[in-house]
Formats: sequence, C-alpha cells, structure tokens
Amino acid sequence: MVIEVICAPWSVGLRPGPGGTEPGAWQAPGALVDAGLAERLGAVDVTRLPHPPYSVEPTSGTRIQNGLTVREHALRLADTVAGALTAGHRPLVLGGDCSILLGCLAGARRQHHVGLIHVDGHTDFAHSGDQNPTELGTAAGMGLALATGRGELLLTHWPDTGTPLVTDDEVVQVGDRTGRPAPMRVIGIEELLASGIDATARTVLKHLAGAPRLWLHLDLDVLDGTVLPAVDSPGSPGLTFAQLTDLLTALWRTGRIAGLDVTIYDPGQAHLPAIADCLVEGLT
Repeated sequence: MVIEVICAPWSVGLRPGPGGTEPGAWQAPGALVDAGLAERLGAVDVTRLPHPPYSVEPTSGTRIQNGLTVREHALRLADTVAGALTAGHRPLVLGGDCSILLGCLAGARRQHHVGLIHVDGHTDFAHSGDQNPTELGTAAGMGLALATGRGELLLTHWPDTGTPLVTDDEVVQVGDRTGRPAPMRVIGIEELLASGIDATARTVLKHLAGAPRLWLHLDLDVLDGTVLPAVDSPGSPGLTFAQLTDLLTALWRTGRIAGLDVTIYDPGQAHLPAIADCLVEGLT
C-alpha cells in the first residue's frame, strides 16, 4: 500500500507564543516536504491543506482557543484522510499541532473501525473539567480526551461517527513522562525504556488485538529534549531517534496501521535530516 502525504499546517490547537505570536509548528509540513520527504517515501501524492488563521481572542460558544477553526479544519482534514483511504493509500499526515489527530481519526473512522496508538511525551488528557474558567483551553493539550469523547461537543461529536472517535479500551498511550492519570492503557516512558522497543510494540499490538486497523499518532516530543529540543514541550527522559525508528518499524510492518500523523515539530534546519531519516527508515 502506497503512502499519500497530507500536509496539515496549523498551530491553532496551541497556546500563543511570546507577545501573542502563532507557534511555529504550522511550518513543519512544508519544511519536511521541501526537504524531500515525500520523494524518499515514494509517496503517490502530496496534498497541501490551507494554513488556518490563528487568533488569541476568545470565540463565542466555546472555551477552547480557536475552537471553531479547529473543527472546521478537522472536518476538511477528515475528508482528505477518508479520500486517501478510499483510494487504497496509507495517509501520512504532517502537522502542525496535536489537534490534527481529531481530523485524522474522524476521516479514518469513515473507512475503518480503528484503534489508536498514541505515541507522545504527554497523555494530552486535559479536558474541560480541568479547565480554569477564566482561561481558554487548547485542543492540542486535550487531544486524547477529545478523541475519547470528553469535552465540548464542538470537538467530540463528528459526522458519520458520533462520539467518541475511539473508546478508552481502543487506545494505548506510549511514552508519557508526566505520570498524569488516564483511563486507558498507558505505557510511560520509564516502562518503555525498561521493557525495550520490541517488547513494548508487542504489548501495544496485543492490547489492541480486537481492532483490525490502527491509527498511529506520533508527537515528536516523545524524543528526549536533548535530541530534539525544537518541539512545543521538550523534556526528559525520552527516546533517541534510533529507538523511535525501531518503534515505527515494529508497528508499521504489521500492516495494521491505516495511517500516521506526525506533530509538534517547530522547524529548524539542524533537525530536519534526522526527522526525515527516522520517518523514512521507520516506514519503509
């Protein structure tokens, strides 16, 4: 099955940077494609979705930063992902921030009943129940909670699939370094490093044995901050590029991965080759 690259260049799920500036993660898809990633993967096509407008102001009807924009563009991404799967392609969605997961799952669910492998240095399980009522929440930090049906209907209820996009028992979270409780199976970074890559991959696949197809979410902040500091929330401990490549290989070669999204890289030329090499080696 050939890969179709989909660029989802948005940072609307993240808090603003200094002075109310838009975070730079939206630039990652273009940087990776311009560096030749699609050609190296033998991608059949590259689809570039538009860059959504970023606002620091509250939006009527939601307490989530850019909530209406996130939904609008998630639905557009869902159409694109569903189209790729209908064509018999494996979508590789390049983000952008972690809120692209919602559009990916919404699109994949139109074609398959999928489980979710959530590889991320954080559980992304904040939700409206945790939110300070005087502050805006961010969809990127709520991604896994929203995907499992927790939070505002704006970002939990989707055409053709309803709520949730995945149930708790259809998710394995891999790589969390925060220790934040979550109701799904979590393989924290310490457990991952102690067990090793192959054993972890087997555990993930066994837990999700009931789901014939799987969506793989990869937040690059699962890498150790000393290896890749150019992410929204770098930290330690984390994986090396070699370990991440091995994990991708172990999961991708099963043939069960319907598609993959890659998020949260804030481009810097010094890191582009290592990220591209990791993806190419892991997916081919």
